[in-house]
Amino acid sequence: MRFPRVVAATAVTLWRVKLGKGSKYSAIDTSPLSNYVMHPSWNAAVKLIPKRIAPNLLTFLGFLCMVVDVALLWVYDYGYTASGGPGAVVNYDQSGVPHWVFPTCGVMLFLAYNLDGIDGKQARRIGVSGPLGEMFDHGLDSFIVFLIPYCLFSLFGRDHEFSVPIFRAFLQVISVVLNFYISHIEKYTTKTLYLPWGYDFSMWLSTLLFFGPCLCGPGVYKVYLFGNLTLVRVMEIAIHLTGLLTTLPIAVYNIYLHCHSPQGKNATLGSVLRPVWSMLVMVVLVVTWAVASPNDVMSYDPRVFVLMFGIMFTNISSRLIVSCMTGQRCDLVCWLNFPLLLAVWVVLYMPRLEMLVMYLFTAFALAAHVHYGVCVVRQICEYQNIRCFVVPKEKRR
Repeated sequence: MRFPRVVAATAVTLWRVKLGKGSKYSAIDTSPLSNYVMHPSWNAAVKLIPKRIAPNLLTFLGFLCMVVDVALLWVYDYGYTASGGPGAVVNYDQSGVPHWVFPTCGVMLFLAYNLDGIDGKQARRIGVSGPLGEMFDHGLDSFIVFLIPYCLFSLFGRDHEFSVPIFRAFLQVISVVLNFYISHIEKYTTKTLYLPWGYDFSMWLSTLLFFGPCLCGPGVYKVYLFGNLTLVRVMEIAIHLTGLLTTLPIAVYNIYLHCHSPQGKNATLGSVLRPVWSMLVMVVLVVTWAVASPNDVMSYDPRVFVLMFGIMFTNISSRLIVSCMTGQRCDLVCWLNFPLLLAVWVVLYMPRLEMLVMYLFTAFALAAHVHYGVCVVRQICEYQNIRCFVVPKEKRR
């Protein structure tokens, strides 16, 4: 079966133009944890991996590790109540999930993190680096960066004393993923991906958080830190301030420097802000739905609602990543925002259909995103005459 072509931002001619210019992946990573701990360990670990293992396979296995986390928590904590919330066990010495679930999630997350670091090492080791690996890596990263906070909230639950309302937890998810998107807006203009220090530290912290309930009991995070401020609320403040005080101003500064350099002399305010609109429209529509929901959808089924947001975020991010790689202007407004607008309108004017609309739109958005990703991968593979998960025979020696 052949998939129809994706016209916008993925035409093979664009790859030919981009590759013909000799463009290559450019990233700057100044994190001490990354440079002095993780990269040396990944350099050692990659030597143990057979050369016949394709880098993209390592990337995909890392993504599947996060899918395992999602599946476990859907089964054992679908309503985010295992650690406190409506109908949950209120004795914090007990938990609503088997004791092995959270540490398993921690192990899977750490594997995903390390596989994401090793895949690039494997690609350079066997000489198969290229646009396919870059797109595959960052495209799946855009999903993983959402799935991490999506899973972590199960550790804190929905109780009124020690946690935060589900809507505020959703705002934290938005804050986390927007840091990722801002970095790629920065790359869209400067042509260089500046990797934030917080990435490696957050992956280690997230992993350790999953082991807390196993080592210290389910109530380990049900504590006050400063007066009436609980641990969860301190983390909430830190998450929002990290983006506002580090990621955003640094990105703006780097874009400013680029625009005042010879390389960025043709940049305009409109071109710099162009990637903003798709994401801004989507976030406004989804937040409007959450706030104005006639059936309080965030309380009724937060798993699917937040997943719907994550799928939309991943699709818009992936399109921006492809635009960065091809040197093409990104979409002004992603086409998926139009059916989302229709869905919000139907929900507000026909409340009885809200849940059905949410489930149908989530399935539609997921299918559209998978189709987009498959088409992009197929086109790159066809142009470069390669296979996504297979290392050429001459590279296996």
